[in-house]
Amino acid sequence: MSDEQMANPSELPPARPLDPIDRDILRMLQTDGRASVRSVAERVHISRANAYARVNRLIDDGVIRGFSARINQERAGQGASAYITLKIVQNSWRTVREKLQELPGTAHIALVSGDFDVLLLVHTPDNRALRELVLTRIQAIPEVLGTRTLLVFEETDLGLDTEL
Repeated sequence: MSDEQMANPSELPPARPLDPIDRDILRMLQTDGRASVRSVAERVHISRANAYARVNRLIDDGVIRGFSARINQERAGQGASAYITLKIVQNSWRTVREKLQELPGTAHIALVSGDFDVLLLVHTPDNRALRELVLTRIQAIPEVLGTRTLLVFEETDLGLDTEL
């Protein structure tokens, strides 16, 4: 998938239905994104050529958006994590999203429904850095009307049960 397609999801081909083998491949790659095509083929009982073609199709169709490492944030020097909820000015989502993407430690941004508009996950070296991020960077965004910070004490990756 090209960078342009990733930036503009409307450029993607229409979604094709996934069969049980596709779903098994996705589960396997979620657990181990470094799995070889050979091991994928063996575990889902198809040929290597078929596994290669299926993985490439899942990438081309935008089902697989990329591969990444699971990071232990604390061991990587990011000892404080928090979900921050934001109330924003109506119709300012794109502007706010662009500004939030530029912030250090931003891990996930979602436009949501309910009592707040945006849910943001951040990782910072410590609580002092988190405080600075919220009070001087996020609350300084003109379109942000209010924030609420929820500290993460512990987290578990579901469905990712293998360790290196």
